[in-house]
Amino acid sequence: MNVIVICGATATGKSDLAVALAREIDGEVINADSMQLYKGMDIGTAKITLEEQQGVPHHLMDQLDVTEDANVAWYQEKAREKITEVHSRKKNAIIVGGTGLYIKAILDDLNFPDTDPVVRTELELEYATKGIGPLFERLEKLDPAAALAIDKANSRRVIRALEVIKITGKPFTANLPRKESTSYPEALQFGLVMDRELLGEKISARVERMWQAGFVAEVESLIEAGITRGTTAQKALGYSQVIAYKEGKISEEEAIEETKRATRQYARRQETWFSRDERIMWISPIQNRIERILNSLNSST
Repeated sequence: MNVIVICGATATGKSDLAVALAREIDGEVINADSMQLYKGMDIGTAKITLEEQQGVPHHLMDQLDVTEDANVAWYQEKAREKITEVHSRKKNAIIVGGTGLYIKAILDDLNFPDTDPVVRTELELEYATKGIGPLFERLEKLDPAAALAIDKANSRRVIRALEVIKITGKPFTANLPRKESTSYPEALQFGLVMDRELLGEKISARVERMWQAGFVAEVESLIEAGITRGTTAQKALGYSQVIAYKEGKISEEEAIEETKRATRQYARRQETWFSRDERIMWISPIQNRIERILNSLNSST
Protein backbone atom coordinates (compact mmCIF):
# COMPACT_ATOMS: atom_id res chain seq x y z
CA MET A 1 0.00 0.00 0.00
CA ASN A 2 1.23 3.45 -0.93
CA VAL A 3 1.57 6.80 0.81
CA ILE A 4 1.06 9.55 -1.75
CA VAL A 5 1.31 13.26 -1.02
CA ILE A 6 -0.39 15.96 -3.10
CA CYS A 7 0.88 19.35 -2.01
CA GLY A 8 1.37 22.88 -3.31
CA ALA A 9 0.02 26.39 -2.95
CA THR A 10 -3.58 27.21 -2.19
CA ALA A 11 -6.04 27.21 -5.13
CA THR A 12 -3.96 24.88 -7.34
CA GLY A 13 -6.59 22.11 -7.38
CA LYS A 14 -5.19 19.67 -4.80
CA SER A 15 -8.53 18.48 -3.38
CA ASP A 16 -10.11 17.65 -6.73
CA LEU A 17 -6.99 15.82 -7.88
CA ALA A 18 -6.88 13.81 -4.66
CA VAL A 19 -10.45 12.62 -5.18
CA ALA A 20 -9.81 11.68 -8.81
CA LEU A 21 -6.64 9.80 -7.85
CA ALA A 22 -8.34 8.01 -4.96
CA ARG A 23 -11.03 6.74 -7.31
CA GLU A 24 -8.35 5.45 -9.68
CA ILE A 25 -6.19 3.63 -7.15
CA ASP A 26 -8.66 2.72 -4.38
CA GLY A 27 -7.42 5.31 -1.94
CA GLU A 28 -8.57 7.33 1.03
CA VAL A 29 -7.68 10.98 1.67
CA ILE A 30 -6.01 12.36 4.78
CA ASN A 31 -6.22 16.13 5.24
CA ALA A 32 -3.00 18.12 5.69
CA ASP A 33 -4.51 21.61 5.83
CA SER A 34 -4.15 22.96 9.35
CA MET A 35 -7.33 25.07 9.17
CA GLN A 36 -9.55 22.33 7.77
CA LEU A 37 -9.09 20.59 11.11
CA TYR A 38 -11.65 23.01 12.54
CA LYS A 39 -15.38 22.41 12.67
CA GLY A 40 -17.45 25.07 10.92
CA MET A 41 -14.53 26.56 9.00
CA ASP A 42 -15.81 25.40 5.64
CA ILE A 43 -16.23 28.21 3.13
CA GLY A 44 -13.08 30.12 4.04
CA THR A 45 -10.85 27.04 3.90
CA ALA A 46 -12.42 25.69 0.67
CA LYS A 47 -13.20 22.49 2.57
CA ILE A 48 -14.33 19.79 0.17
CA THR A 49 -18.05 19.01 0.46
CA LEU A 50 -19.56 15.54 0.80
CA GLU A 51 -20.82 15.78 -2.77
CA GLU A 52 -17.38 16.76 -4.05
CA GLN A 53 -15.81 13.83 -2.15
CA GLN A 54 -17.68 11.48 -4.52
CA GLY A 55 -17.79 8.72 -1.94
CA VAL A 56 -14.05 8.83 -1.22
CA PRO A 57 -13.42 8.68 2.56
CA HIS A 58 -11.75 11.82 3.92
CA HIS A 59 -10.02 11.90 7.30
CA LEU A 60 -8.79 14.53 9.78
CA MET A 61 -11.28 17.21 8.90
CA ASP A 62 -13.60 18.78 11.51
CA GLN A 63 -11.51 17.48 14.40
CA LEU A 64 -11.39 20.55 16.65
CA ASP A 65 -13.63 23.30 17.94
CA VAL A 66 -12.54 26.82 17.01
CA THR A 67 -11.69 27.49 20.66
CA GLU A 68 -9.04 24.74 20.59
CA ASP A 69 -5.48 24.98 19.29
CA ALA A 70 -3.89 22.38 17.04
CA ASN A 71 -0.19 21.63 17.23
CA VAL A 72 2.20 19.73 14.99
CA ALA A 73 2.97 16.94 17.46
CA TRP A 74 -0.74 16.19 17.91
CA TYR A 75 -1.28 16.20 14.16
CA GLN A 76 1.71 13.91 13.54
CA GLU A 77 0.30 11.27 15.87
CA LYS A 78 -3.24 11.48 14.45
CA ALA A 79 -2.11 11.41 10.81
CA ARG A 80 0.18 8.44 11.25
CA GLU A 81 -2.60 6.56 13.05
CA LYS A 82 -4.87 7.26 10.08
CA ILE A 83 -2.30 6.00 7.58
CA THR A 84 -1.99 2.75 9.53
CA GLU A 85 -5.78 2.47 9.63
CA VAL A 86 -6.15 3.12 5.90
CA HIS A 87 -3.43 0.59 5.05
CA SER A 88 -5.11 -2.00 7.29
CA ARG A 89 -8.06 -1.83 4.90
CA LYS A 90 -5.68 -2.50 2.00
CA LYS A 91 -6.24 1.05 0.70
CA ASN A 92 -3.75 3.65 -0.46
CA ALA A 93 -3.28 6.70 1.77
CA ILE A 94 -3.38 10.04 -0.07
CA ILE A 95 -2.15 13.02 1.97
CA VAL A 96 -3.47 16.30 0.56
CA GLY A 97 -2.94 19.86 1.74
CA GLY A 98 -0.81 22.95 1.76
CA THR A 99 0.50 23.02 5.32
CA GLY A 100 4.11 22.08 4.66
CA LEU A 101 5.14 21.52 8.27
CA TYR A 102 2.24 19.10 8.79
CA ILE A 103 3.28 17.07 5.74
CA LYS A 104 6.87 17.03 7.00
CA ALA A 105 5.59 15.85 10.37
CA ILE A 106 3.94 12.84 8.73
CA LEU A 107 6.89 11.83 6.59
CA ASP A 108 9.85 12.71 8.75
CA ASP A 109 10.88 12.08 12.32
CA LEU A 110 10.60 15.51 13.87
CA ASN A 111 11.50 16.04 17.51
CA PHE A 112 9.24 18.34 19.49
CA PRO A 113 10.95 19.57 22.67
CA ASP A 114 8.85 20.21 25.75
CA THR A 115 7.84 23.74 26.53
CA ASP A 116 9.87 25.84 28.97
CA PRO A 117 7.55 27.97 31.16
CA VAL A 118 10.22 30.59 31.81
CA VAL A 119 11.17 31.03 28.15
CA ARG A 120 7.52 31.00 27.07
CA THR A 121 6.59 33.64 29.65
CA GLU A 122 9.44 35.91 28.54
CA LEU A 123 8.39 35.67 24.89
CA GLU A 124 4.72 36.21 25.65
CA LEU A 125 5.56 39.24 27.75
CA GLU A 126 7.64 40.66 24.91
CA TYR A 127 4.75 40.06 22.52
CA ALA A 128 2.30 41.76 24.88
CA THR A 129 4.51 44.85 25.26
CA LYS A 130 6.11 45.19 21.82
CA GLY A 131 3.87 43.31 19.42
CA ILE A 132 4.73 40.62 16.90
CA GLY A 133 7.10 42.75 14.78
CA PRO A 134 10.34 42.38 16.80
CA LEU A 135 9.67 38.70 17.46
CA PHE A 136 9.13 37.90 13.80
CA GLU A 137 12.23 39.87 12.78
CA ARG A 138 14.23 37.77 15.25
CA LEU A 139 12.78 34.59 13.77
CA GLU A 140 13.73 35.74 10.26
CA LYS A 141 17.34 36.16 11.40
CA LEU A 142 17.58 32.96 13.46
CA ASP A 143 15.61 30.65 11.17
CA PRO A 144 14.66 32.11 7.77
CA ALA A 145 13.04 28.82 6.71
CA ALA A 146 10.68 28.88 9.69
CA ALA A 147 9.82 32.52 8.97
CA LEU A 148 8.78 31.49 5.45
CA ALA A 149 6.56 28.71 6.77
CA ILE A 150 4.89 30.63 9.59
CA ASP A 151 2.36 33.39 9.04
CA LYS A 152 3.53 36.55 10.79
CA ALA A 153 0.00 37.02 12.13
CA ASN A 154 0.15 33.66 13.91
CA SER A 155 1.76 34.86 17.13
CA ARG A 156 1.41 31.46 18.82
CA ARG A 157 3.52 29.70 16.20
CA VAL A 158 6.08 32.52 16.05
CA ILE A 159 6.50 32.34 19.82
CA ARG A 160 6.71 28.53 19.74
CA ALA A 161 9.42 28.62 17.07
CA LEU A 162 11.49 31.10 19.07
CA GLU A 163 10.96 29.02 22.21
CA VAL A 164 12.29 25.90 20.47
CA ILE A 165 15.30 27.84 19.19
CA LYS A 166 16.00 29.14 22.69
CA ILE A 167 15.63 25.71 24.31
CA THR A 168 17.62 23.69 21.79
CA GLY A 169 20.07 26.25 20.46
CA LYS A 170 19.14 25.08 16.96
CA PRO A 171 16.82 26.44 14.29
CA PHE A 172 13.19 25.39 14.60
CA THR A 173 13.50 23.65 11.22
CA ALA A 174 16.81 21.93 12.07
CA ASN A 175 15.09 18.56 12.47
CA LEU A 176 13.32 18.71 9.11
CA PRO A 177 15.16 16.30 6.78
CA ARG A 178 15.63 17.52 3.22
CA LYS A 179 16.01 14.40 1.11
CA GLU A 180 14.99 11.16 2.78
CA SER A 181 11.76 10.27 4.51
CA THR A 182 12.49 8.40 7.68
CA SER A 183 8.99 7.18 8.49
CA TYR A 184 7.63 6.42 5.01
CA PRO A 185 10.68 6.01 2.75
CA GLU A 186 8.54 4.83 -0.18
CA ALA A 187 6.21 7.83 -0.04
CA LEU A 188 5.77 9.74 -3.29
CA GLN A 189 5.23 13.50 -3.22
CA PHE A 190 3.61 15.43 -6.04
CA GLY A 191 3.51 19.22 -6.01
CA LEU A 192 1.05 21.24 -8.06
CA VAL A 193 2.64 24.29 -9.63
CA MET A 194 0.94 27.10 -11.50
CA ASP A 195 1.93 30.33 -13.24
CA ARG A 196 1.89 33.03 -10.57
CA GLU A 197 -0.33 35.41 -12.54
CA LEU A 198 -2.87 32.67 -13.20
CA LEU A 199 -2.72 31.58 -9.57
CA GLY A 200 -3.36 35.16 -8.46
CA GLU A 201 -6.45 35.29 -10.66
CA LYS A 202 -7.69 31.99 -9.24
CA ILE A 203 -7.17 33.24 -5.69
CA SER A 204 -9.12 36.43 -6.39
CA ALA A 205 -11.96 34.44 -7.96
CA ARG A 206 -12.00 32.04 -4.99
CA VAL A 207 -12.26 34.90 -2.49
CA GLU A 208 -15.13 36.43 -4.48
CA ARG A 209 -16.92 33.06 -4.45
CA MET A 210 -16.37 32.79 -0.70
CA TRP A 211 -18.25 36.02 -0.12
CA GLN A 212 -21.01 35.00 -2.53
CA ALA A 213 -21.35 31.65 -0.71
CA GLY A 214 -22.06 33.34 2.63
CA PHE A 215 -18.61 33.57 4.16
CA VAL A 216 -19.48 36.52 6.39
CA ALA A 217 -22.41 34.59 7.86
CA GLU A 218 -20.10 31.62 8.48
CA VAL A 219 -17.68 33.81 10.42
CA GLU A 220 -20.55 35.40 12.38
CA SER A 221 -21.65 31.94 13.52
CA LEU A 222 -18.07 31.09 14.49
CA ILE A 223 -17.78 34.31 16.51
CA GLU A 224 -20.83 33.10 18.44
CA ALA A 225 -19.09 29.72 18.82
CA GLY A 226 -16.07 31.42 20.39
CA ILE A 227 -13.52 31.69 17.58
CA THR A 228 -12.10 34.88 19.09
CA ARG A 229 -11.33 32.97 22.31
CA GLY A 230 -9.06 30.56 20.45
CA THR A 231 -5.55 31.41 19.34
CA THR A 232 -5.15 29.61 16.03
CA ALA A 233 -8.50 29.55 14.24
CA GLN A 234 -9.14 33.30 14.36
CA LYS A 235 -5.82 33.92 12.58
CA ALA A 236 -6.89 31.95 9.50
CA LEU A 237 -6.87 33.69 6.13
CA GLY A 238 -10.15 35.45 5.54
CA TYR A 239 -11.46 34.77 9.02
CA SER A 240 -9.19 37.34 10.66
CA GLN A 241 -10.20 39.88 8.01
CA VAL A 242 -13.94 39.29 8.51
CA ILE A 243 -13.52 39.45 12.27
CA ALA A 244 -11.79 42.83 11.85
CA TYR A 245 -14.68 43.94 9.60
CA LYS A 246 -17.30 42.83 12.13
CA GLU A 247 -15.39 44.69 14.86
CA GLY A 248 -15.57 47.86 12.78
CA LYS A 249 -11.83 48.09 12.19
CA ILE A 250 -12.04 47.87 8.38
CA SER A 251 -14.76 48.01 5.75
CA GLU A 252 -16.16 44.92 4.07
CA GLU A 253 -14.48 45.87 0.79
CA GLU A 254 -11.17 46.25 2.61
CA ALA A 255 -11.71 42.81 4.18
CA ILE A 256 -12.19 41.29 0.72
CA GLU A 257 -9.12 42.95 -0.77
CA GLU A 258 -6.96 42.18 2.28
CA THR A 259 -8.02 38.53 2.10
CA LYS A 260 -6.94 38.39 -1.55
CA ARG A 261 -3.60 40.06 -0.78
CA ALA A 262 -2.86 37.90 2.27
CA THR A 263 -3.77 34.73 0.39
CA ARG A 264 -1.42 35.62 -2.48
CA GLN A 265 1.36 36.20 0.05
CA TYR A 266 0.59 32.88 1.71
CA ALA A 267 0.72 31.08 -1.65
CA ARG A 268 4.22 32.49 -2.25
CA ARG A 269 5.34 31.26 1.17
CA GLN A 270 3.93 27.82 0.37
CA GLU A 271 5.78 27.73 -2.95
CA THR A 272 9.04 28.66 -1.23
CA TRP A 273 8.58 26.07 1.50
CA PHE A 274 7.79 23.18 -0.85
CA SER A 275 10.54 24.16 -3.32
CA ARG A 276 13.11 23.26 -0.66
CA ASP A 277 12.08 19.57 -0.64
CA GLU A 278 13.90 17.73 -3.41
CA ARG A 279 11.63 14.69 -3.06
CA ILE A 280 8.68 16.50 -4.62
CA MET A 281 7.82 15.83 -8.27
CA TRP A 282 6.22 18.92 -9.77
CA ILE A 283 3.17 18.83 -12.04
CA SER A 284 1.80 21.78 -14.03
CA PRO A 285 -1.83 22.31 -15.14
CA ILE A 286 -0.92 21.62 -18.79
CA GLN A 287 0.09 18.07 -17.88
CA ASN A 288 -2.34 15.20 -17.38
CA ARG A 289 -1.97 15.11 -13.62
CA ILE A 290 -3.54 11.71 -13.04
CA GLU A 291 -1.52 10.10 -15.83
CA ARG A 292 1.70 11.61 -14.49
CA ILE A 293 1.05 10.27 -10.99
CA LEU A 294 -0.01 6.83 -12.19
CA ASN A 295 3.13 6.55 -14.32
CA SER A 296 5.28 7.44 -11.33
CA LEU A 297 3.47 4.90 -9.17
CA ASN A 298 3.94 2.18 -11.76
CA SER A 299 7.64 2.94 -12.19
CA SER A 300 8.23 2.87 -8.44
CA THR A 301 6.79 -0.62 -7.98
